[in-house]
Amino acid sequence: MEKPYRDFGEFLDARFPFKVQKISINAGFTCPNRDGSKGRGGCTYCNNQSFTPGYGKPTKSVSEQLTDGISFFSRKYSEMKYLAYFQSYTNTYGELSALAAIYEEALSHPGVVGLIVGTRPDCMPPALLDYFEALNKRVFVMIEYGVESTINWTLERVNRQHTFEESQEAIRLTAQRGIAVGAHMILGLPSETYDDMLGHADTLSELPLTSLKLHQLQIIRGTAMEKEFRLLPESFYPFELDEYIDLCVDFAERLNPSFYIERFVSQSPKELLVAPAWELKNHVVKAKIKKRFQERNTWQGRYFR
Repeated sequence: MEKPYRDFGEFLDARFPFKVQKISINAGFTCPNRDGSKGRGGCTYCNNQSFTPGYGKPTKSVSEQLTDGISFFSRKYSEMKYLAYFQSYTNTYGELSALAAIYEEALSHPGVVGLIVGTRPDCMPPALLDYFEALNKRVFVMIEYGVESTINWTLERVNRQHTFEESQEAIRLTAQRGIAVGAHMILGLPSETYDDMLGHADTLSELPLTSLKLHQLQIIRGTAMEKEFRLLPESFYPFELDEYIDLCVDFAERLNPSFYIERFVSQSPKELLVAPAWELKNHVVKAKIKKRFQERNTWQGRYFR
């Protein structure tokens, strides 16, 4: 049976005549919300250890990390090509010449056929967009923006230090350059209601996005949010797995059917995770979500207006 939603793998299959795999890179960037230019301490939920894989150590160069990552995947798939995925912190935060040197180092690595660059919507100056537009004519480029919520009060609550309007503008300007653009959203941020979360789908659907990543709010050890969770537990609602599966389906039903959904769920390392403790691999949860679509005989965009 066909998938009841547009899977990001379909986008890559249409774009490349060979299999591609993302290799996550930690290039040692910081963030304007950490170094004091916008704020200190970062977003209240953020602990980068929770999503940096074992082979992406900032003590290694970009080339070394790519070599490690490729050797990890190439054992299974010798013919595979790779996308350098700049994931940790804000990967467009720096001088243009220094940024370009890092991206070009990645692209010069054998087997690398493109870049995916994760960043904040307030860290994409016009000159850098010019660079990415030119680069996109040569190799595959995708920019992934951390949007997290469409509600400014929530963004302020979690100390994002940017507005949703800035996200909208960055997404539109990037798409106008012909560059694939993704958005990252967290479902379950403090004090957001179920209707608020479904409203994100309606609002995002009006934007020129290529793809969307969703994941459940996770309370991570060592974060400001962990302290808040222990002090004000009534502000949080850690989803039971079954509830979250229904939320994902409800969300997708309202989502623009042209968007590719790259992810519904994320699982931080057990030793870092306070809540919710589902203790299931991502692919298992994804299979349960797909099954729920089928049980409900529904699909992405069913209620898209």
